[in-house]
Amino acid sequence: MEIFFTILILILVVSLSGVVTRMLPFQIPLPLMQIACGALLAWPTFGLHVNFDPELFLVLFIPPLLFADGWRTPIREFLHHGREILGLALVLVLLTVVGVGYLIHLLIPSIPLVAAFALAAVLSPTDAVALGGIVGEGKIPKSIMGVLEGEALMNDASGLVSLKLAVAVAMGVMEFTVSGAALDFTIVAIGGVLSGILVTWLYSKSLRLLSRWSGDDPATQIVLMLLLPFASYLIAEHLGVSGILAAVASGMTIGQSGVIRNAPLTMRLRANSVWAMLEFVFNGMVFIMLGLQLPDILSASILQAESDPSIETWHLFLDIVWIYVALMIMRFSWLWLMKTLSNRIFKKHPLLFATYTMRDMLIATFAGVRGAITLAGVLSIPLLLSSGLPFPSRYQLVFLATGVILFSLVVGVIALPLLLRGLVVTDRAKIEEEESIARASMAEVGIVSLEKLRDRIQASSEENVDPHLLTEVSSRIIGTLRKRTYTNDEKVRALEEEQLERRFRLTALRAERGELYHLRATRAISNDTLQKMLYDLDLLEALLIDKQH
Repeated sequence: MEIFFTILILILVVSLSGVVTRMLPFQIPLPLMQIACGALLAWPTFGLHVNFDPELFLVLFIPPLLFADGWRTPIREFLHHGREILGLALVLVLLTVVGVGYLIHLLIPSIPLVAAFALAAVLSPTDAVALGGIVGEGKIPKSIMGVLEGEALMNDASGLVSLKLAVAVAMGVMEFTVSGAALDFTIVAIGGVLSGILVTWLYSKSLRLLSRWSGDDPATQIVLMLLLPFASYLIAEHLGVSGILAAVASGMTIGQSGVIRNAPLTMRLRANSVWAMLEFVFNGMVFIMLGLQLPDILSASILQAESDPSIETWHLFLDIVWIYVALMIMRFSWLWLMKTLSNRIFKKHPLLFATYTMRDMLIATFAGVRGAITLAGVLSIPLLLSSGLPFPSRYQLVFLATGVILFSLVVGVIALPLLLRGLVVTDRAKIEEEESIARASMAEVGIVSLEKLRDRIQASSEENVDPHLLTEVSSRIIGTLRKRTYTNDEKVRALEEEQLERRFRLTALRAERGELYHLRATRAISNDTLQKMLYDLDLLEALLIDKQH
């Protein structure tokens, strides 16, 4: 029962954290608010203690979140930014592991070089979820955000694979060689991607059969889809390849396949709602879990530092700042180097970084905040070596990684709004033009299909439809579609007509809903009939409101 109550409390805090954030007179990013709530719950006054199991954390929270991010990522755009993403998610990660790893060893000689590489590896992945919580949706230019999201999807895998290699060397399981590490990394990465694609392909095939047998029951299909990221992750890990990349590849594959596009309407609507809810809860739980660990990490690290005469406690806090500064300098330098190389070497096919201004590069630099993967990675470092001795400087690694996460969030909260101030993110005129072109093209195709249907009904001897009724209905619907192909002058009156008609329809629809509840109250209809007809009205109202906006 204690575990059950703990889960309920955490979900309640996740829900209330968003409300509290909006109620405050000053703006605090949601991730920081959730971390603060977690730390407050873990304070001795409340005494909520949650044993953090890194493996369970990775399996429970990370696959569905990465799956959802991959689902929303168009493969064409991802491949379009492939060189930029590869440069940040692979090359920069390796440079960070080596460069920052050596720096950590120089700053704190008591940390062995292999342990320093392990810390640098967990610090290399960035967190797009935390970034979104800091700046909000649509605040960072699309040319930057597209690369950052792709980087965050891929560098989780490269960072954790680097961590596993460093830990394996420290444990004496393997000897480090550049060629061996490169081969292992390639096998793990490619194997993870292929595993995710294969599992998703098998899922899509089996879903068609299950849909046929279950009569397109949306609940069954949604539950199976919820299990898909976990299945992809666990199967890949069982095969010894990257489960994180498998979850990402699974999400991207399902997003591009016809499984969702061709699914029944009820399944699509409910699946979107369920995933939106799960993403909100899981994202919040990740940062609350980070907050819950803070008091224990802080107290344990200070006690360990006090018992070690070679370590000054205030040095650890100063080291956090130096490590974060080194990460930002490394990131900015790599962005500047890729911009320079693009302008000099890739003139025919320049990288996107070639168009970045100094402000763009600073935004991309400070947007590299650290988050859940870093925490899970550093806490997954074993307590003991294979010889039975304690893992060298583990408490320092945990403390430094946690400190860098918090410091990167705080600096991002301060720096990013300043850099984004006055920046025009979206070209509204271009968006409206694209929407107008899309609506006109859709209308033309729709008109052609309606005319074919009308001709087919007229020529059919089996359908006994009144010719006048057929002409009236088809003309009315075709006329509505044809308004979308009007010129700008003609569109003004057509838009006014649509808005007025929509207003009348919404008024009638809301009156119909009230009458349904009245009929149920007077027992003229059953509750089943009420729910079925309310669902139809909700779909229609959602469509009308969406068009209104």
